[in-house]
Amino acid sequence: MENIKKLAQLLAESKDTMVLTGAGVSTESGIPDFRSPDTGLWSQMDPMELLSRSALSRNPANFWTRSEPIFREMSTAQPNPCHYALARLEEKGLIRGIVTQNIDSLHQLAGSKSVLEVHGHLRSAHCPGCGAHTDMRPLLDQVAKGDSPPRCSCGGVFRPDVVLFEDPLPDAFHVAWQWARVCDLLLVVGSSLEVAPVCWLVPAASRLAIINMGETQCDDMAEVLIRGKAGEILTDLVKEAEGLQRQP
Repeated sequence: MENIKKLAQLLAESKDTMVLTGAGVSTESGIPDFRSPDTGLWSQMDPMELLSRSALSRNPANFWTRSEPIFREMSTAQPNPCHYALARLEEKGLIRGIVTQNIDSLHQLAGSKSVLEVHGHLRSAHCPGCGAHTDMRPLLDQVAKGDSPPRCSCGGVFRPDVVLFEDPLPDAFHVAWQWARVCDLLLVVGSSLEVAPVCWLVPAASRLAIINMGETQCDDMAEVLIRGKAGEILTDLVKEAEGLQRQP
């Protein structure tokens, strides 16, 4: 509880706080993370064999058929207390916004307005050939019925609006980099900070706090380090922060 009070004080003192979220934020919504040794998605499959640009190009039917249950699980999940707490912090003016590695759109569903999705999202897909966009849900339904891969009217294969392995990062990452360089405080929630170049945002920030279940490679840089479930910790943090007067 003492660390939560200290973090609430840091939020109150900061004029510009940025939040970086990872898969640990969404595990409480039933979405498995990627790198846990026994339960992570990558312990069950080779990501380069499934969610890479070359995998989509080499065998688009296999890409969509194997990805459909993963994408559906993410796109049908609901926000948890952590997402709602972060939306509340933004509403109260205690954070500038969220930079997220997640592609599930749960921050937006919980009410967050300022969200930079540095790995894209699952709300839609596009045709690389003609540039047409479409909602993701009908494509997933189509694939589930055995019609894979989903094709555009021009004949091209749709691809999800996510950053696949071998893809360049979107413009959102460059905006996030600028945020990190100027913010007073970076709060990392639910990320192991193992994925580059997103983890490079951490040393760019002047002050750091971390909320995560396990260790991260940046723990020794954090002024406040809290271990535990993000939903519980963030809910308590909101209560504590709302009880403090924001510094002039």
